[in-house]
Amino acid sequence: MAAKKKAAKAGAGAFAAGQAVRSNEYVQRLAEDEELRENLRKAFVSAKKAYGRINGKGPAKALDDKKVQRELKEAATSLKEAADGLRGRKKRKRRKGRLLLLAIVGAGLALALSEGLRKKALDALFGAEEEFEYTASTTPETNSSSTTSESAPVGAG
Repeated sequence: MAAKKKAAKAGAGAFAAGQAVRSNEYVQRLAEDEELRENLRKAFVSAKKAYGRINGKGPAKALDDKKVQRELKEAATSLKEAADGLRGRKKRKRRKGRLLLLAIVGAGLALALSEGLRKKALDALFGAEEEFEYTASTTPETNSSSTTSESAPVGAG
């Protein structure tokens, strides 16, 4: 009878532990996030490779090895990304945004400073400007025989 009670207690404990694990947000992220698992796997593999290269060497010699340095750096980067993923922070990719901002500012400066480029841009946006000479549809009277007081200069007279 005592064995049944011990088994029941163990089963209840295991059930409680399972519930605690199921409700843990970190375990949920680990189960759901493929990128997080991949980062942890990369960190483990890199650390294992670095350890394999270090094995048998002294610490000073091991740190002079470029391959060990590269593996340790990769392991550290993967662990940082995994930690950020566990905390819920996603790696921000700012390069595209910065590049776009730089391109916009550069284009604005180029348009502001170059009259030829400005004309090309306006022509592309609004169509080429037609060049024409203005000719009046009404012509001034050229009647020189009429000498009225209106056409006489002021002060003459």
